[in-house]
Amino acid sequence: MVRTAYEHLKKWKERKTRRPLILRGPRQVGKTWLLREFGEKEYECSVYINFEENTQIASLFSGPPSVDRIITGLGLCAGHSIDPASTLLIFDEIQAVPQALSCLKTFSKDAPEFHILCASSGLDAALRAGAAFPAEWVEVFDLHPMSFFEFLLAAGKESYVTMLRERRYDLTPSYRQDYIRFLKYYCFVGGMPEAVAAFSERRDFSAAREAQRRILTVYEQGFSKSAPAEALPRIRMLWNSIPRQLDRDNRKFIFGAMKEGARARDFETALAWLTDNGLVRDIHRASLPESPLEASEDVRAFKLFLPDVGLLGCLLGLRQDTLLDDNAVFWAYHGALTEQYVLQQLDSLNQMVVCYWVAERGTAEVEFLVDNCMDAIPVEIAVEQNLQSKKLKVFREKFHPKQSIRTSLSDYRREPGLLNLPLWALETL
Repeated sequence: MVRTAYEHLKKWKERKTRRPLILRGPRQVGKTWLLREFGEKEYECSVYINFEENTQIASLFSGPPSVDRIITGLGLCAGHSIDPASTLLIFDEIQAVPQALSCLKTFSKDAPEFHILCASSGLDAALRAGAAFPAEWVEVFDLHPMSFFEFLLAAGKESYVTMLRERRYDLTPSYRQDYIRFLKYYCFVGGMPEAVAAFSERRDFSAAREAQRRILTVYEQGFSKSAPAEALPRIRMLWNSIPRQLDRDNRKFIFGAMKEGARARDFETALAWLTDNGLVRDIHRASLPESPLEASEDVRAFKLFLPDVGLLGCLLGLRQDTLLDDNAVFWAYHGALTEQYVLQQLDSLNQMVVCYWVAERGTAEVEFLVDNCMDAIPVEIAVEQNLQSKKLKVFREKFHPKQSIRTSLSDYRREPGLLNLPLWALETL
């Protein structure tokens, strides 16, 4: 596997002002593999501690923080002394020991020579529960499912990625059908590393689907293991409703569609637990499409997505033979898979604020708005070759954005104030 986050870790290692880094993301997204792979290739030695499995190690972090005591204990655990110049310390699921989380400040202040990488699948949940978090003394980086480019690399299509990264849009029209074919594969397989690996070995869609089912089982078992008991029924109800709601033309998540009379406040704890653990992605409506988008987010109107397009397809029961039916997969379930795909690629760019826009009377809608710290840029999903959609036209006439983006199956083209970016090239955004 090739993960672009690996390059981020290399830059982190080279920084003189390096601080402990926490790799945040849902379970099964590849955090542990990436950190162990990085330790094996970039360091002479690495010490790996899983705080959920190694309960004895928690005692090292109790009481007043002491770098000497912790390093001595880790050396005893590893069976050798720890040289800060050549050893990587990997703390997996660090949120399981809140004292270890707070000790990162001590390492950052008093012992910056140590290289510490952490992984967490429930960091936000731990913070909501009251764990102390030394925000100014650590770095947090989000790891998402594998992007479409990473999927192409896993499938042995390096030249296809190179063409797009080098912006060779004079060449890509000759390969458009190949890009579309692999994009359809990605909409079925998704970006969870286990599913991608199962597919890549022998182009086995059934193996990918079995991997997706295993991942979903891990998620659903996690509800019972770590979710608040009183919120468990609502967590399951909310989780099960997301695919059905995405398979509709809803302009926001409708609580009443789950259960007659259901109200938002009844599901606050359930929704918070799912989002804090990275199992649900919430996108809010922006009442005013201006930068910064956070300032105009409507907390009452939002859409919910899953972490991965492949998992969504699994829950929706997407059949393999749909991939043979021209471009039907992009239209399936009211375009839910395509919308999930686009959001997933936007998220893979990291640290980008994403919202959506709906006119006050619901007469027009733009699927996504992205904030580049200067402007709110509309991103419309058109899919078909006919690019005469009125959705983006209404938005442009009303707000006059400097730049607008339409993503579709059509080739790259640029007009004044409007860029048509192929769906398979979204990572060049």
